[in-house]
Amino acid sequence: MADRVTVIGWDGSPLTTAARSALSAATLVAGAAHHLALPEVPPTAERIRLGSVALAARRIAAHRGTAVVLADGDPGFFGVVRTLRAPEFGLEVEVVPAVSAVAQAFARAGMPWDDAQVVVAHRRTLRRAVNVCRAHSKVAVLTSPGAGPAELGLLLDGVHRTFVICEELGTEREQVSVVTSDKAADHSWRDPNVVIVIGGAAAQDSGWIAGRDPGTDPRGWALPAAAYGGEHELGEGETDRIRAAQLARLGPRVGDLVWDIGCGSGAFAAEAARFGAAVIAVDRDPDSCARATAVARRFGVQAHIVHGTAPHILESLPEPDVVRVGGGGAAVVSAVADRRPERIVTHAATRDAAELLGRNLSEHGYAVECALLQSVELDTRAWTERKRTVVFLLSGLLLDRTA
Repeated sequence: MADRVTVIGWDGSPLTTAARSALSAATLVAGAAHHLALPEVPPTAERIRLGSVALAARRIAAHRGTAVVLADGDPGFFGVVRTLRAPEFGLEVEVVPAVSAVAQAFARAGMPWDDAQVVVAHRRTLRRAVNVCRAHSKVAVLTSPGAGPAELGLLLDGVHRTFVICEELGTEREQVSVVTSDKAADHSWRDPNVVIVIGGAAAQDSGWIAGRDPGTDPRGWALPAAAYGGEHELGEGETDRIRAAQLARLGPRVGDLVWDIGCGSGAFAAEAARFGAAVIAVDRDPDSCARATAVARRFGVQAHIVHGTAPHILESLPEPDVVRVGGGGAAVVSAVADRRPERIVTHAATRDAAELLGRNLSEHGYAVECALLQSVELDTRAWTERKRTVVFLLSGLLLDRTA
């Protein structure tokens, strides 16, 4: 094992005294090509071109001497430190940080970033990174080849955002550009780059916690009808008890894309968005779309409201993770299941209708659960029944997505 491992962050500025001291004593130096070209790297040191951090960690673990790893920005923030400290390598590291690429990007833009989400986009995580950009008003994306500004813009089709694209920060080729998301694919962008994605409803200032301030949301989930304008605003299948069961079955989370088909008042769409998920809400009634837009705005969440009739409108929508079908019957459930989301929930008023929907989901490869939900609301002044709701709740879980 190496006698000592020091990880040095580099942001283009002169190295600190501590960084120069560690480099001067190094017998092995790992880093990208531009790191290994720094004049402070000892000419006699073994050099490793950093590609796979895990492979480099194995070589460092086997090295007898003093090792230094050079990395851009803050190596402890989505950087190499996590891999180097993995138990299988047994490395104890010292870190000399620099300014992170995200901090540099926001500094170039002259913007605060304590209210921003930060995501890493690789080919395998690009879709989830895009969903975060759909769901939040300020996101910093650490990109990679094949998952850069152009790809982000293409996948955000239909959602207007502004991109602040910071290329090769800290170098002589540094460049900052501002474009709309629909124009990002018209350009070629140099790696590495950071994209600040801005748009939608602005987050409220918190001053005490990074990201979205949970204190700006009303406390609780499956809020009562009064939160959405009263019972007359809610349609069939939108009661608070049914919404609670639907949210529990779907489990929307950050990075997910939720479809709400037949969104009605927008109550479910707003609550799914409050979990941090991206939401596309569809309804054939323009008045329902207007109400859903107003509800999302009132709760300060992002939701893309689409006016159209399912199942036809669904063909143009991006791939969902979980779906609530609030209307449309078996034809819509079948069209949704064809897109293979991990989870689907829907409801039916009768046992025959529930059986038809359940068989449809089963034929598409979903494990189906069905429960009869009955809620009785009491007038607590006289303890008499005020309202009774009975509905069949169906949920489908796609087994080949969860194995």
